[in-house]
Amino acid sequence: MSRQGAAALYVLAMVAVIVGADLMFFRNRFWERLIANIGIVLVFAAFYLRAFGAPWSR
Repeated sequence: MSRQGAAALYVLAMVAVIVGADLMFFRNRFWERLIANIGIVLVFAAFYLRAFGAPWSR
């Protein structure tokens, strides 16, 4: 699988986790949902940079 395909699957997984958390836990709580979504994106970004390397260091 190409690097671009792996990144696309990674983004789809992140979207699935965010939507699942929103629907399960934070349906009517705007600020809690926003903070949780930002945290999920930061965790996914950290794992992405760890797994695929920083794009600016090539």
